Amino acid sequence: MVDKPTSPIVVENPWERLNAFTDARIGLGRAGISLPTSKLLAFQLAHAQAQDAVHTPLDVDALAAELTAALEVSEAPIRLHSHAQDRAMYLQRPDYGRRLNDETREQLQQAAASQQRYDLAVVIVDGLSALAVQQNSAPFLSTLYQMFNSDAADWQLAPLTIVEQGRVAIGDEIGALLNADAVLVMIGERPGLSSPDSLGLYMTWAPKPGLKDDRRNCISNVRPAGLQIEEAARRFFLLLKEARQLKVSGVKLKDRSEDDVLEGDAAPGSIRNFLVAD
Repeated sequence: MVDKPTSPIVVENPWERLNAFTDARIGLGRAGISLPTSKLLAFQLAHAQAQDAVHTPLDVDALAAELTAALEVSEAPIRLHSHAQDRAMYLQRPDYGRRLNDETREQLQQAAASQQRYDLAVVIVDGLSALAVQQNSAPFLSTLYQMFNSDAADWQLAPLTIVEQGRVAIGDEIGALLNADAVLVMIGERPGLSSPDSLGLYMTWAPKPGLKDDRRNCISNVRPAGLQIEEAARRFFLLLKEARQLKVSGVKLKDRSEDDVLEGDAAPGSIRNFLVAD
């Protein structure tokens, strides 16, 4: 007769209860000197999902159709491509992902031939997670466009663009070519082991090629398990209204979306942002 073990094979960790509050891998327990098999398999799955997020191509046709239906617009988004010809070049040469290739640059110049001025150009970029863009772009823009439509101010939006193999800075060139006062770059962020579907929002006032990152405002981790779509849209909209009034972005513009007193709740000039340079 074989005696039953007096202690469990897997030793639980009391810190495991914190997993209810975070996606971080804490309190995993142990089996001897190793991780429990279930925890190791979960880690390997998360690592594979992060790799897939980087290498899976964006389905531009499906995204364009979804955006056209969700936003109820007649014109499909303009498809653009960076100077990086493929994913390998994109990963090896980040600078190629920051500029448009010659063909799509000419295409965009023709689309902006009227020289009409726009308040905002929205640029959707695959970045390092096409999954984030595929899943979150349409819900976010649908919420944001509702805010534009219900706002008292008149917002002129540039034609929507989708960029393959792009980086954040490619939005500066696109915004300048479209004669937009501000540009919003929606891009798939570098996937973590618990967030392969994280969308980043980058806003720049007066976009033009060659700007540094200190000219941008960022709202990150937009996804179902992170910053909710509605809250991300609200924060961006308030940030854009501040940028429109003050004509600045980046380090000169403070995100006051969580302040008790927001722009428009008091008389003009009564709220002074001490972090904005004169």
